Parts: sequence; C-alpha cells; structure tokens
Amino acid sequence: MSDDDRAALRRAMSALVVAGAAGVQVRVHDGLGDWTGSAGLARLGRPEGVPGEGRFRIGSVTKPFVAAVALMLAAEGELGLDAPVGRYLPDFDLDGAITVRYALMHLSGLADYSGDHRPDGAGDPGIFPPIGPEYIRKLTTGYEPAELIRFALARGPRFEPGRGFFYSNTNYLLAQLVIEKITGTSYADQIRRRITRPLGMASTLVPSGPRIPGPHAHGYVAYRDHGDLTVADVTEAHPSWYGAAGSIVSTTADLDTFVSALLTGRLLAPPQLAEMLAFVPPDGDGVGIGLFRKEFGPGRFGIGHFGSVPGFLCFTYGVPDGSARMVLSANRGAVDRSDPAAVAAFLAAVDKAVTTCFAALHVPDGKLSEFR
Repeated sequence: MSDDDRAALRRAMSALVVAGAAGVQVRVHDGLGDWTGSAGLARLGRPEGVPGEGRFRIGSVTKPFVAAVALMLAAEGELGLDAPVGRYLPDFDLDGAITVRYALMHLSGLADYSGDHRPDGAGDPGIFPPIGPEYIRKLTTGYEPAELIRFALARGPRFEPGRGFFYSNTNYLLAQLVIEKITGTSYADQIRRRITRPLGMASTLVPSGPRIPGPHAHGYVAYRDHGDLTVADVTEAHPSWYGAAGSIVSTTADLDTFVSALLTGRLLAPPQLAEMLAFVPPDGDGVGIGLFRKEFGPGRFGIGHFGSVPGFLCFTYGVPDGSARMVLSANRGAVDRSDPAAVAAFLAAVDKAVTTCFAALHVPDGKLSEFR
C-alpha cells in the first residue's frame, strides 16, 4: 500500500468522523502486509481514541458466520439447502416453497421483524419502538426468536418465495432455530466449535448479555425529544434483538482472520464454498449464501458483508481469492436522525470511507475481478 493510498484512507476516516461518526477503526491486509488505523473517539466527551484492538458490534456481518455453520451441516448430511425450512420448524406453518437456501439468500419473501428501512434512516420500525426514549429503554429487553418470527409472519409475505430479493433479518432467525433444532445446541455454541475456536478468534463472541466485554468504543443514537437533540449511549443492547441475524461482537483482527479463512477455502470444503459463492445474478453485484458481491469500481469486486445495529456499523470485504481484505468499524455519534441532510452526509461519508478502504488494497492484476 502506497503512502498516497494510506493518506487517502486517513482523509476518508477523518471525514467520516466530521460527518458524525464518534470514531472509526480500519484494518487492511494485502500483498504489502497489514495496515491499521483509527480516528475519532471511543466515547463522546472523553479524550481517549478508539482502541485499535477493541471489540465492537459487527451487526449483520454475523450472517456469514451463521451461513458457514449451515453449509458445514449440509456437508455432513444433516441439513438440506433445498429442503423446506418448514421440515425443520413445522410449528411456524411456513410456505413450503421457502427453502433453507432461499432463507440464507433473502429470497424467501418474508417480512423483516425489525422493519423496512430506507437508506435515509426512515421507514417502518417493525416490532421495536420508533427512535426515542422508549426505544432506548427497550434496547436491553430480551426477545424470543419465535416471538420476532411470528411478528414478521403476521405481516404477510413481500412476494412468492424465489421470485425476488428482500433483505430480512427474519430469515436468519429461522436459520438460527434450524441450526439449534438439528444440533441440539445453541447457534452460538456451533459458531464457537466450528469457527472461532478452530481459527483462534479469541476476541469474537456471541454475547449472552447487553454489555460488550473488554476495551471497546461506544455507539450512540441521536434523536429529537420535544425539539431538543438527545444523544443516547446505546452501547449496551440485548443480543436477542438480532440473534443470529446480527449479535456477534468481534475485532478487526478476528474479522480479517475469518474472511481470509472463508475466501481462501480453509473454513469450508470446496463444494460448500462453491455453494456460498454462487451469486445471483451471476455477474456484477449479487447475493450469495450469507455473502454479497459488490463492485466498488470498474472491475473491482469485493466479497463480504455489511452490518448495522444501534450505534455501530461494520463492513468487511475481500477480493475473490481472499488475498486482500478490509475491515471497517464505525461507532455512530451525534447524527440527528430527524435531519435528512445530516443523515445523507453521514451515509455518503460512510460509503466514501468503505470505497476508499477497498480501493487502497494493493492487489495483482486480475485478482479483483476473478469469480469462483
């Protein structure tokens, strides 16, 4: 990575803080080695910077972990990717056309219990209260997966299974219960046994309570309460809000280890990796089993996932062969969710930082556009 690339990345990180992130941390790995950097604060009103090896909520970057466990179970003959989800979970009376594959690829058509969110942060809040004092109080309230699933099912489908794409956290709560039904253990235990422990990811965990253990940055939600801007610390949140759809806590180093093991074929057997990377559509931006393929620029493709939970954003992508990778975590600051211009500026800064981070990867010709 050249000094110019690092300078551009530092500028994008600083711009993200100016636009409303409390802090940001980045890890890049490529042919020139590892680079890490941070900007902003671990906690508003305090002088300490973001801890470089601190934990953070990875949000929906949890989904590739869960998908990998499902594919391992498929390899063992315990789970059929094209079997109806209802075969494993008959109590929900699901449409028989909803297969495990459709759920893992968000092709099921199921509504999202957490709402229908637009890029500007507006939309339907789903089962949770609208942003405000009650929302903050509810963050530490526990939910049962079945409760959240039934809430989504009561809203009716968005389309017939397999006839479209709609990103829905409900799909991964179903995957969670399928994994637990088959194995007789929690999905968290399966992730430990099959992924984090074998890969030495000692800083990665599925938390059992609202707190993030060890050094970590704080995340915030800002909203108007009777006209006044309130900035609430939402670092503590009950993991059942998202479960297998987004509850993992990790570090940039551990996520880099995971993406490397996944894309280089060290985690999954070749047939299962091929299933995971069978993107729809087959060219350009696409969705796979627990992964997305994104074109960051002409011929510059990344494979990975994004995550967003109260207070935190996470992005991790690698080039198709896994030889170069990036992880970016941002802890949200005082971005007024009722101000469309402020929200748009923040989201633009996030996109710029992620794109700059991927563009900074030093990769040999051809490696950015290879498809498996």
